[in-house]
Amino acid sequence: MAEAKKTFSIKGMHCASCVSVLERSLKKVPGVFLAGVNLATEQATVSYDPGQVNESQLSEAVSRVGYSAEFIAAEKSEEAIQQEKRKELKKLKGLVIVSLVLGGLILWGSFPAVSETAPELLKSYWTQLVLAGAVQFWAGWQFYAAAVKSIKHRTANMDTLVALGTTTAFAYSVFITVWPSVVKSLGIEPMPYFDVSTIIIGLILLGRYFEAKAKAGTGEAIKKLVGLQAKTARKVIGGKEIDVPIMEVKLGDILRVRPGEKIPVDGVVTEGSSLVDESMVTGESMPVNKQVKDIIVGATINKTGSFLMQATKVGQDTMLAQIVKLVQQAQGSKAPIQRIADKISSYFVPIVIMLSVATFVLWYDFGPQPNLPFALLSAVTVLIVACPCAMGLATPTAIMVGTGKGAEHGILIKDAESLETAHKIDSIIFDKTGTLTKGKPEVTDILPFGNMTTRDILIISASLEVGSEHSLAESVVNMAHTENIKLQSMENFRSIPGHGVEGVLNRKRVTLGNRRLMLQDKIDIAAIEPQIELLENQGKTVMILALNGKVAGIIAVADVIKDSARDAISTLKAMRLQTAMITGDNIRTAKAVAQSLGIEKVLAEVLPGQKEAEVRKIQAEGKIAAMVGDGINDAPALAASDVGIAMGSGTDIAMESADITLVNKDLSSVAASIRLSKKTMRAIKQNLFWAFGYNIILIPVAMGVLYPFFHVLLNPIFASLAMALSSISVVLNSLRLRKAKINIAD
Repeated sequence: MAEAKKTFSIKGMHCASCVSVLERSLKKVPGVFLAGVNLATEQATVSYDPGQVNESQLSEAVSRVGYSAEFIAAEKSEEAIQQEKRKELKKLKGLVIVSLVLGGLILWGSFPAVSETAPELLKSYWTQLVLAGAVQFWAGWQFYAAAVKSIKHRTANMDTLVALGTTTAFAYSVFITVWPSVVKSLGIEPMPYFDVSTIIIGLILLGRYFEAKAKAGTGEAIKKLVGLQAKTARKVIGGKEIDVPIMEVKLGDILRVRPGEKIPVDGVVTEGSSLVDESMVTGESMPVNKQVKDIIVGATINKTGSFLMQATKVGQDTMLAQIVKLVQQAQGSKAPIQRIADKISSYFVPIVIMLSVATFVLWYDFGPQPNLPFALLSAVTVLIVACPCAMGLATPTAIMVGTGKGAEHGILIKDAESLETAHKIDSIIFDKTGTLTKGKPEVTDILPFGNMTTRDILIISASLEVGSEHSLAESVVNMAHTENIKLQSMENFRSIPGHGVEGVLNRKRVTLGNRRLMLQDKIDIAAIEPQIELLENQGKTVMILALNGKVAGIIAVADVIKDSARDAISTLKAMRLQTAMITGDNIRTAKAVAQSLGIEKVLAEVLPGQKEAEVRKIQAEGKIAAMVGDGINDAPALAASDVGIAMGSGTDIAMESADITLVNKDLSSVAASIRLSKKTMRAIKQNLFWAFGYNIILIPVAMGVLYPFFHVLLNPIFASLAMALSSISVVLNSLRLRKAKINIAD
């Protein structure tokens, strides 16, 4: 059965109950497997069978419960989306200003302490009715529109509470204004509460305005990443260089990149060389030297030389586009801890409405005189003070900031569940080749004997090995090139598989290989056996050089440990995490590398297909295991681990098999990922504590639980202010993650 995934925007959401209602509606569509709605990003992500489900069915499921879906066209730019958000924010700001100004005028004319200074016109109940009506049915129309839709579809949300509360206060005030004598006959002073209904609407809109502004900050990472993209490219056509828009660059195009310019797309250097600053994508601050045949990444900055490149990936296939897509997916995903808030919020609004009705009845039956105003204001306060918004924002805002923070440091997190699980890791398994080591053999030692020098050994060995395709031979030749050594002409070259190579140089027979080759040629190596064993115990591969049957020197080659490996392992051990290394190499080489790094557990001579089983063995011990590999031959093990961490470019199979991809290829980022997870989870728990604690404390206060003891009642205006502040505080607490230190160097 085919499975597709689609993410689209949803308009009209304001609280956690909106989320649960939408998810239930989407899951009811035949052919939908999973549906997740994110309040912070205002998006839904649906996994479905494309043979059964289309956009119109998803749109209908959304509109059925009172919201609207917007399927963004592929060509719609991030800038266009941001422009729409700015326009909505501007409109909301206008509503806030009008509501609070008119509410302030009503308060001036009605509040006992200040009404004496107000003009007679503002003291008139009819004037207050007109001003309050403008706020109620113009600025507050969005609450009615959403509430009517939700009631029509037998659901309830935050808009329902606001509409009920403000309408109750407004309707009571209208009744007093129109029929004051009826109210007097009941023994109640005819005092309207137009200030309550208008200021509540103004403060709730103000809260939403600040909340929207703050939420925009949680998506700052996406804006920064999108902003990295070059706007134009210099295309080379028929020997001429022409500036073209980035969208016109095609695969295979030859582009010129000058000093100080952004590299337009992913590609390979075809002519020239330069230092390239890749920090914007990888988080690595040191510029990287790029030469012919080296891969370069779009959006990085060319620092020094001018070079030509060939475009190999453009548009949505570039690394930057893949990173943006991955961050967006992560920010729109849900962490398991969010299910707590979602479960509670699904029952929250109906419970609040019932509590409000109970409050009215209790105050009307048992409250002091005048009982009707007391009962009315207390019921309105309960409706207004309840805040499912804070519960809905508690987790997704922290996830958005956390994943964005990771992206800025070259740590790409696939989804919220991975970010949550990472802080529980207690065992980390590292692949050796390409992860702990550079994955490319390098010459580490040259030992000359007799009258030979180190340079002599290198000249002869490289001149012989230049004819071999073996990776060990390549390391010798590369070192000779680095030392600017001119190679000599070798005659009668012969490669002996599994043994080494031989040839003739200046009429001397040259042999370079392992023990078996020396034994085969009857060359005595007994005198140098201690040096050979010492190097082999260090995990190095030893090649012996002989001239005319006599030992002339030794060259040792090893897959060199990465610069960041020792510090990374040391940091993880300081965090009390168990470390293990898994490799297909022989046990002696594996132990040498592990001992050098301080790794406790060694799993050697393990075939690629057996790595997954080894990971599962560690999990069977009750460990929460992370696997760190290169994302290609380690894919099964990465997928089997609780958290798969891939060292890679961010565009290969690592994206699919790993939960976290380290674009910066820095092993210290493994510890940084765990720190980021811990700090994000701490922020989420603080947010949930505040969101639940706020409601647990203030709803009883709004019901009047303090009145019998202290004669204290919560004013509806202060209730609306507290509600707005609760949502804003949750978002601001999440934004603190942007300044969190996740690297030791921070």
